[in-house]
Amino acid sequence: MTVHFEASWCNTGLDPYRDCAATYERYPYDSVPPLDAALFTGAFDWLGGPSGEPSGRAAELADLERAVAALGLALPADFLTYHRDARLSGTLDDVSPTGCWQDLSAPLPSPVEPGAHLVRFFRDQQDCVFWYLYLRPGGEAFVVHSWLDYEYELGPLEDDEEPAEDLADPAAIHWCARSFEEFVHRYWLEGRICAGRVRDGGLTDPRLLAYLAHYARQRPGA
Repeated sequence: MTVHFEASWCNTGLDPYRDCAATYERYPYDSVPPLDAALFTGAFDWLGGPSGEPSGRAAELADLERAVAALGLALPADFLTYHRDARLSGTLDDVSPTGCWQDLSAPLPSPVEPGAHLVRFFRDQQDCVFWYLYLRPGGEAFVVHSWLDYEYELGPLEDDEEPAEDLADPAAIHWCARSFEEFVHRYWLEGRICAGRVRDGGLTDPRLLAYLAHYARQRPGA
């Protein structure tokens, strides 16, 4: 049975263009700016492409590839290109406005869809939200997010511990990007916007200004 997940984007606010009630908010996916699908070739050309220098994660990635292959699944090429390259692999950490960091998990069985698995690749510093590759038999791969750390929740519990009540609830998992590269691109745009101090007008990159123009058009009186 194929599960259809609710689509939303999870990140912090883009003050004063996009409000956020707390550190993070789930924004309906149809409310965030559309992206140009032609950008996502797997080469990360919009970041200048790979540097050619290895990231130092070769052994970790090889172990993960073997574990995924043993399940009859495969890691997408854009995910491998990003994590194998020294310059690309630091992108998400470098632009995170909330101190998130990259942290790869082993493949974790989906609690809501037999045969599918999750690979965590990014997490909030206080474990408020986690981002995963969602891998389905047949090669489909996309990015989801959840408030749950499935590596912890699916692991052995102490004698006095109980699993999360919503562990097997599909609503705990939200779809957020068609590909890993698309996720990195949107997160990079928003991180650059936050670093550019939107309120002070410190943005000059036309890509960032075009992204914010979407929100400007939604404001009353626009």
